[in-house]
Amino acid sequence: MKNLSQVMKIMLLTIMAGRRSKIRNKCFLLLILIGFFSCSEDKPEKNIASGSALGTTYHISYFSASELDVETSLDSIFRVINKSMSTYQDDSDISRINDGEIDIVVDSNFVEVYRSSEKVFRESRGYFDPTVGLLVNAYGFGPEGYVKNPQSYEIDSIMTYIGFDKLSLTADRRIKKEFSEVHLDFNAIAKGYAIDVIALYFDNNNVENYLIELGGELVGKGRNIESDNPWRVAIDDPRQEEGERTFQTVLALENRALATSGNYRKYREDTLTGEAYVHTINPLTGKAQQSNLLSASVLAKNCTLADGYATAFMALGLEKSKEMLDRIEDVDVYFIYANNDNKIAVFSSEGFKDQIQK
Repeated sequence: MKNLSQVMKIMLLTIMAGRRSKIRNKCFLLLILIGFFSCSEDKPEKNIASGSALGTTYHISYFSASELDVETSLDSIFRVINKSMSTYQDDSDISRINDGEIDIVVDSNFVEVYRSSEKVFRESRGYFDPTVGLLVNAYGFGPEGYVKNPQSYEIDSIMTYIGFDKLSLTADRRIKKEFSEVHLDFNAIAKGYAIDVIALYFDNNNVENYLIELGGELVGKGRNIESDNPWRVAIDDPRQEEGERTFQTVLALENRALATSGNYRKYREDTLTGEAYVHTINPLTGKAQQSNLLSASVLAKNCTLADGYATAFMALGLEKSKEMLDRIEDVDVYFIYANNDNKIAVFSSEGFKDQIQK
């Protein structure tokens, strides 16, 4: 394929040559222009990338006319994020901060997640709290996998070190703690941030149509060119049995992010009342409580915030979550909850309803 300057040179030489008729000149020029523009507009092809990262799996569909080294780029993104924020990696920045090191200068990824966490912490009035991990472990909801019933004095002691407002980010990008025992954990929001970084990679490489899924969180941009439809994604039905895969609803994901938090397949029933509920920890009181909010799906402008809001809503419960919606903008929700008759019910914002596929 010739570049533009070569085409212009050919055109000029052809015009100057008086050996052809004007009609032949015009036809020749037209053919050159058609060839030039047809070569420039290659049709985007569908590509798939999938694998494991950040303790979960990912699946990406994208359309690109040029060849991209996506696998290498993804490996680099995941490596950098793990080095910054993985609590499962002993030498990560966040692990070293939790171990008491005070001279760690965090990177820009850490700063972005910290500031987004601070925003959701403030907007949720403390119900989203990245320092709640000590309580999670105390109740046995963490990796150990069995539920404990800690004594009130144990909870009171732990509560001394709970509160995102007991941390600060200094101007020279260091984390300052009110107490050295404060434990920081971004697992409830870092996955969403990783998706946003991947989306930025595609944007910077002129990919206009893609769907990114990482551990159930998603970002969709453009359309599914193959079917000439918006990207369609599903929300699981919490009533499905183990081994089943049934959906509560399907929606179009158009230039937004979707994150869901909840206990699919694992909500419990009170043996005395028969009521459905999930366990959640109130970071303001330190107490575990029952909630009838079974899952929270959130549409937002980016997946970092969608991930954080979904976690916040699960801690808030249904009614407080509705109140929070009045305090924030550009967020739509789909809540699945157990109503007073112990039936599965749905609360959906108008913006979310608009995206549901009939």
